[in-house]
Amino acid sequence: MCASARSTSINAMTKRWRQLALWLHILSSAGWMAQAMTLCVLFSVGVATDTPFVRDASTSMALAIDGRLVGPLANASALTGIVLAVATPWGLVRHWWVLAKFAITLVQLYLGIFLLSGALEDAVETGPSVANIVGAVLMASAIAFQGWLSVAKPWGRVRPDRRTVGVTAPAWVFVATVLVGLVDLAVALVIGSPMPLLSMILLVTILVTRRRWGTVRRVAATAS
Repeated sequence: MCASARSTSINAMTKRWRQLALWLHILSSAGWMAQAMTLCVLFSVGVATDTPFVRDASTSMALAIDGRLVGPLANASALTGIVLAVATPWGLVRHWWVLAKFAITLVQLYLGIFLLSGALEDAVETGPSVANIVGAVLMASAIAFQGWLSVAKPWGRVRPDRRTVGVTAPAWVFVATVLVGLVDLAVALVIGSPMPLLSMILLVTILVTRRRWGTVRRVAATAS
């Protein structure tokens, strides 16, 4: 009886922290999209104005938002999304909608780090362009599409003939995800640029230790 009660308590704690990780994922994703739209507005103001002061102010504000909010929120969204996939029965490559979200996130992070951020720094010197507006709109649209994927969960399993069920990770995985995500956000707000070192360390740790708790149970083909 005591062992059963302890197991129930552990499961309840795991569920609470998994819900907190999901909450942080939703919050950071929505914030990421909102700030992308903010960049769109600032770029639009800079393109439309003939006043150098207004143009310079809009691009400077866009640069600050990109460093303190867009990048950190994108990293937090990616961290929590990946953990919620690999640490729950959904898996990262078991369902097409999860795999699609993962692929879109990687593309967004790559474009944001190596293209959009560089273009934004150039805009501070030369002024914003229509390309900056298009980039911000595409970023927000991609996040909105990922939100639809999370709701609709379309396209089924990657391997329909392979009936397997994953397991949920222990509570420490979700506890660490929430705490690391919040710490990285706080650090970025202070220093003015994303610094997801703890997030990377945590992801590597989870992937390395996943074999201990991430076993997959095969389900009979006749199971409903």
